[in-house]
Amino acid sequence: MTNKTFTVSEANAMLPQLQEDLRKLQALTREFELQYSELRKKKVGKGQPSVSPEVGKDPFFEMEGQLEFMRMEADLLINNFERKGVLLKMINPGLIDFPAVLDGEDVLICWKEGEERISHYHGWNDGFAGRKSLPEE
Repeated sequence: MTNKTFTVSEANAMLPQLQEDLRKLQALTREFELQYSELRKKKVGKGQPSVSPEVGKDPFFEMEGQLEFMRMEADLLINNFERKGVLLKMINPGLIDFPAVLDGEDVLICWKEGEERISHYHGWNDGFAGRKSLPEE
């Protein structure tokens, strides 16, 4: 990640695209969890044979391959946040931090899913619990 810092205006301007990216990631993680759960149920029901005698191949290969592809897709989406210079702290609910400088101090301006715009910040070591309202601009 770069050492980029954001102004509140820059961070707010990025929010629509970041929210779209977050929705894609949330949908992908929900689908992954559903398919993973289904795979586990099928494995328990089949007694987890390594190779199906009637077909001569792993009966779970296709599902496991789909899950692996979904994991790689999720990794790519997560890395896109980092490439943009922002910190994705949580997928559900969405929580994104933007490195910033406020009154000469390195801070993280933060956005939580459901908020219309960025209105809070916290220190690098304070975390979400240390959120404070941004001073009026």
